[in-house]
Amino acid sequence: MVRKMNRRTLLRISALNGGCLLVVPSARSVFSYQAHEKLAFAVVGVGSRGTSLAQTFARIGGRLTAICDADQAKMAPLMRKFPGVHAYQDMRRMFDAREREIDAVVVATSDHAHAVASAMGIRRGKHVYCEKPMAHDVREARMLRLLAAEHKVATQMGNQGMATNSFRRTLEAIEDGVIGTIREAHVWFVGGGSGPRRVPTDTPPVPAELNWDAWLGPAAYRPYHPQYVYGWGGWWDFGTGWLGGGGSHSLHLSFKALGLRKLWEGPPGIDRRIRVESVIPEKAPHGFPRWQFVRYYIPARGNRPPAVIYWYNAEEHELRRQGIWAKLQEIAGRDLEWKDGSWTPRSGTLVVGDKGVVHTNAHNSSCQILPLEKFPSQTDPPQRYPETPGHEHEFIAACRGQTRCLSEFHHSGPVIELLLAGNVAGRFDEPLEFDPVECRITNNAEADAMLRPPYREGWSL
Repeated sequence: MVRKMNRRTLLRISALNGGCLLVVPSARSVFSYQAHEKLAFAVVGVGSRGTSLAQTFARIGGRLTAICDADQAKMAPLMRKFPGVHAYQDMRRMFDAREREIDAVVVATSDHAHAVASAMGIRRGKHVYCEKPMAHDVREARMLRLLAAEHKVATQMGNQGMATNSFRRTLEAIEDGVIGTIREAHVWFVGGGSGPRRVPTDTPPVPAELNWDAWLGPAAYRPYHPQYVYGWGGWWDFGTGWLGGGGSHSLHLSFKALGLRKLWEGPPGIDRRIRVESVIPEKAPHGFPRWQFVRYYIPARGNRPPAVIYWYNAEEHELRRQGIWAKLQEIAGRDLEWKDGSWTPRSGTLVVGDKGVVHTNAHNSSCQILPLEKFPSQTDPPQRYPETPGHEHEFIAACRGQTRCLSEFHHSGPVIELLLAGNVAGRFDEPLEFDPVECRITNNAEADAMLRPPYREGWSL
């Protein structure tokens, strides 16, 4: 639902930020254009998602200045649609050449390059909209959050479900205690992983239109193969599996409902470690498990009791075979499928309180408090959180210093850390203990090293 930001919405934003509109200055960006001028932006990664975002931001208040993609052929349609746009195959060259002309950067590469592209923008004082997940590895998510705070830029991760009134209204109800004390949440995504993969041994020639070195970015060098470029999501070195791809949409309401951000703030004298247990059918060293069930054991946070987040990704027949589908339906008290046209309508979330249950679709964009007969009125607009003009509109407003995005890196960084710690847990037989303040795994040095794999020479955060 996309609407113009009206006076009522702006007043709510003002109230949310302590009585005045929050201005977030950057090195030059906020002050480089007036409110009525268009935001000069660049897009890194112009596949289907990047191309869509380029056109969206150009339509709602942006001016496309530069594009970058290692595959020259992918840039051709945008170059025809936006005559005069500057095109590059290497993001480093783009930033060096166009730094003074860019106010914001939109990142939509394969997962393994999200963090380096975002960091290049942030360090130059550019606002950053990064597609989900904002990072490929846990430590990257931590670094991006710290960089964004240091350089005081607007940020947004591309998970559109948080930019809905349903999400915000439901979150307010949870915060008001409508569903009571929460001790568990269930998040499921219907879809299987790549399973064990064999590294290709043939070495076909690099296509003339592709800059293979630029496509690899920070990943360890290997000869070109089309399996990597056209199936990157199924490879450990380039993708993040369903935890990164699906969890980036589905975990946000649970994360906020359970008040998990407190664990990242590190109050003294508490055990803040999160125990992460993973169950998989077999190891997939170069890919992702065919299915994976993760349990995140959350310690107490102040007056909030310990809780468990259950994550499931598997094909539906596997969820049914193991009795998980029936268990989720029993908790919800109804059919799990959403009939609102949601993508992956049979995926979703259940936030379980002792007075009620919240059921959402996969993107957390449609939420209902159950049972409906006990909670009949759920259509009022949010009161404390601002009504949203839409995810991309909200980012433009944040770049102008008018608001802050609900999914800025301050929030989305810890969410991605938690999800990607689940990926690491899938590589080990024993549970892992993740310390969210120190950003490390305390009981397994090998697993801890996987939170921050080395970058190839020439690339860094």
